[in-house]
Amino acid sequence: MDNSVHIEQGGFSGRVGILQRVLPAYRLPFFDILAHSCAGGLCIAAGEPRPEESIHTSADVNIAQYNPLKNIHIGRVSSPFYLCWQNGFIGWLNEWQPDVLIIEANPRYISTRYAVNWMHARQRPVIGWGLGIPTANAQKNDLHNNTLKTARRPGRQRFLGMFDAIIAYSNKGAREYRAAGFPEDKVYVAINAVSSKPIGLAPERGPDYEQRPAVLFVGRLQERKRVDLLLEACAALPPDIQPDLKIVGEGPALNAFRKQAEEIYPRACFTGALHGDELANAFCKADLFVLPGTGGLAVQEAMGYGLPLIVAEGDGTQADLVRPENGWLVEEDNVDVLHNTLHEALADPKRLRKMGTISYRIVQEEVNIEMMAQLFIRAMQKEIEARD
Repeated sequence: MDNSVHIEQGGFSGRVGILQRVLPAYRLPFFDILAHSCAGGLCIAAGEPRPEESIHTSADVNIAQYNPLKNIHIGRVSSPFYLCWQNGFIGWLNEWQPDVLIIEANPRYISTRYAVNWMHARQRPVIGWGLGIPTANAQKNDLHNNTLKTARRPGRQRFLGMFDAIIAYSNKGAREYRAAGFPEDKVYVAINAVSSKPIGLAPERGPDYEQRPAVLFVGRLQERKRVDLLLEACAALPPDIQPDLKIVGEGPALNAFRKQAEEIYPRACFTGALHGDELANAFCKADLFVLPGTGGLAVQEAMGYGLPLIVAEGDGTQADLVRPENGWLVEEDNVDVLHNTLHEALADPKRLRKMGTISYRIVQEEVNIEMMAQLFIRAMQKEIEARD
């Protein structure tokens, strides 16, 4: 390793490479902030998703650089046997010559091992970045699924052993990596964030509802978002606290959800996709944000508008954002639990206001893309120093 690579105060002076399967548009602000702290430059190499994934990608970075790759998808992306090969990554590595490489810690991406070997042949560190140890997609008590998971465990441990360090999306993910045998001092936590630190004060809301509670959902309208459960839960509430429900987003399940709302909960309003001031206005007018299914990109954004939350447990990253002080984590796919939690939340507007204040503090002080970038820099610094 070239000893000229070092850390300036608050930044990294080497060249950083980031290898991603795809480059989602929501990651661009984070990569630009990270690139701003990398004096030697930062370049992202990524390919395109399959059309059915409905991932909004973009290469419109301002500070970072972008290198397109050709993804070869093997199998259906939703299948546990899906694999991906990325044509062009070796040429990119030869041209960019990164001093440190950050790469998704996903064993389904078969290019990863070759990229790691390329870096290690030059005595340069590779940092994996991931959610944690993946679980199978079937039900938790499915015998075949658990057998498959057990059989794969040694392979996963060997895969993780290629990396010099791991950055986990969440504290839950970090615990899973450590439990799998990864050295504790080589696991870093950069809580997943998609929004900048909010500036100023949170939107002001009165101590009581204006007329009736306002509940907000924001996200792509797919079956797995479980808006159907949210409609059922709202319909089962006592009439005096049934909320005005605003559902923001588009997607393949829009018509089905809209038809269901017409039948059981006509208070629901489907706005389509909103952006800019229109989306900000929707957040400001809400009293409670609810995400009943998978996903979670809008959770941090809602917190930036001072909103309390009801969020399904999902992949575990939500626990770093949603705490008893600012919201409720609920069991997935359980309409009774969702209904009871909604009833508890909406019955006490003053409590919701206090919880929203805590949401705002969390994203202002702890979970934002600026803090996430600082933690990436810290991980790179330690791994470079370990190589010197």
